[in-house]
Amino acid sequence: MEQLKSRIEAVLFVTAKVLQINEIAEILEETPEDVEEALLELIMDYASRDGALEIDDENGYILQVKQEHLDIVEKLCPVELKPSVLKTLTVIALKEPIRQTLLKDLRGSNAYEHIAELLEKGLISRNKDKNGRSFNIKTTAKFKEYFKLKGDVKTLVKTLNIDNGVKDTPEGLEAEQTTV
Repeated sequence: MEQLKSRIEAVLFVTAKVLQINEIAEILEETPEDVEEALLELIMDYASRDGALEIDDENGYILQVKQEHLDIVEKLCPVELKPSVLKTLTVIALKEPIRQTLLKDLRGSNAYEHIAELLEKGLISRNKDKNGRSFNIKTTAKFKEYFKLKGDVKTLVKTLNIDNGVKDTPEGLEAEQTTV
């Protein structure tokens, strides 16, 4: 049983994605019953340790870092952004500071979800504008650190010559998306 637990641990470590018992059994050429028994023991082993890892079994099985250690992971691992969120971040960086209402006009109603994700990851900051009706959004030092930028974004835009007179309109965004 110990050898099977080690093999299951190796599978969970290498795949780094949620697996079902049948998938693990197929990979290891074992019966699902044996895998389930060994997997339950392995889960108990991890739970009894005071380590940084755990096996989550909510929607299958995955080896992951415990919630209380995620801050360390975020410092060491790059932030993953979906392409649509990255496009929103690009618009913010190119037009900063940009009013949230203008960003919504440029990127659509999903911009609000993108803003929330980017705020959570610390890549942007948001402050009320002087009228108090909208927010002004701009990138943070973490954004510059993540993308290894020196100087400000406006200098980068000039250096890369990607501004090309793009206007703050939805039509202008199309030109911006193909240029960036």
